[in-house]
Amino acid sequence: MKFSHVALNCANPRATADFYVSFFGFSLSRVFDLGEGKQLIFLRNGDALLELFQAEGVGEPLQNDGPAERGVLRHLAFQVDDVDATLTKLGSHAPVTLGPVDFDAFIPGWRTVWVRDPDGNIVEISQGYTDDPKLLQETLTGDTA
Repeated sequence: MKFSHVALNCANPRATADFYVSFFGFSLSRVFDLGEGKQLIFLRNGDALLELFQAEGVGEPLQNDGPAERGVLRHLAFQVDDVDATLTKLGSHAPVTLGPVDFDAFIPGWRTVWVRDPDGNIVEISQGYTDDPKLLQETLTGDTA
């Protein structure tokens, strides 16, 4: 099985597409005209796809690292080489909702910030995360000893 995509509801799918293309390395994959001025847009970055729908209403702005309710997308996350450089590039296009936070106590060099995209979705931008090789090996082999 292979992960397919994340779908987002957007006030303006074209503006949201421009945001992810400009700042997160996505490119247009497909655009479907749904009539009545609505579009369905697919964006691709490697194996990852974002599917952008026209929103049917307006919700409350999200805070911090996203909502905690069950069944609701908490946030999207991207790995970058340098959180601070990415924040500089984003400028006023993505307001910070939390951080930057250093997680050196868990993984040396792990640093994260959460920002808001044009539709209010929370986007985590992180540098330095690494898997625990022991846990990864246990998962792959089924060996927990």
